[in-house]
Amino acid sequence: MAKRGIILMNLGSPDSTSVPDLKKYLTQFLMDEKVIDKPWLVRTVLVKGLIVPFRSPKSAEAYKKIWWPEGSPLIVLTERLCTSLKEKITDPMSISMRYGNPYPKAAYEALLKENPDLEEVVLVPLYPHYAMSSFETAVDYMKQAHQQLGYRFVLKTIQPFYNHPSYIHALAESIRPYLQEDFDQLLFSYHGIPERHVLKSDPTGHHCMQSATCCFNKSEAHKTCYRHQVTMTSELVTKKLGLPKSKWQQSYQSRLGRDPWLQPNTQVRLPQLPGEGVKKLLVVCPSFVSDCLETLEEIEIRGKEDFIKSGGESYKYIPCMNVQPLWVDALSEIIREVK
Repeated sequence: MAKRGIILMNLGSPDSTSVPDLKKYLTQFLMDEKVIDKPWLVRTVLVKGLIVPFRSPKSAEAYKKIWWPEGSPLIVLTERLCTSLKEKITDPMSISMRYGNPYPKAAYEALLKENPDLEEVVLVPLYPHYAMSSFETAVDYMKQAHQQLGYRFVLKTIQPFYNHPSYIHALAESIRPYLQEDFDQLLFSYHGIPERHVLKSDPTGHHCMQSATCCFNKSEAHKTCYRHQVTMTSELVTKKLGLPKSKWQQSYQSRLGRDPWLQPNTQVRLPQLPGEGVKKLLVVCPSFVSDCLETLEEIEIRGKEDFIKSGGESYKYIPCMNVQPLWVDALSEIIREVK
């Protein structure tokens, strides 16, 4: 039997669209010190006293707009991705979420049930880019569970694959069919993070956010720099598509709070674009490999409303790669490369 197991890890989702489930999910999510990196007392007052009570009902309504009969799109799509990968990889495989179900223990135990003699588990964070509030916290969460539960197998982690040739190829080909339509701009909308997260993740302490060209100037900081990695994804994909700079731009969505976040902001840019002559827009969200609330409700529904109300003529959201064959092939290749 295989001595190796694989865990696919995604962000997570509430168990249902009920307000109590949203409160539970948002509390776990926002109390994460790598998401809101404030002192515990400040974070507790913000999250439990202000954000969760007011945001939960709104989030519940948002989830209702995108919820599938089978459940949360993110969970369903991650399960489907796991099923598709099992056709290419024979190792035992399970899924875990950073927030909500299934939890790390369930993922580990599912692998051990299939093979009690596991020697190593490969963790596959489904985040193409490094950020302390996504990749880093997910990996730390699984490592903590691995240690606390006393498992004897070795835990290995796949690193961000933002520039992996097979990932870039799959992402470019998922976009290409939409470029056959008449469009003015392709907008790459990445999940935003606070600027301070970029600075905290800079091991040099003096490279990131220091100049307009720092993302293009070689540095060891790039290994953990979210802004560099998403920028490189955009550059590599548009180069592969043969798309000139005049036909695409990049922005950051899902801002929370008033602190400075990476700019420009997607929600600000969408109403501005028609006034700049961009009447026909395509939008893709490469920081997500599976469609979720942030893509289906925030971008596909609300984003379109904002753009059209401001004078836009046509708006097309390009779905995440989800379980597209080229993406399944790319991920299976990335997993096989782990030594």
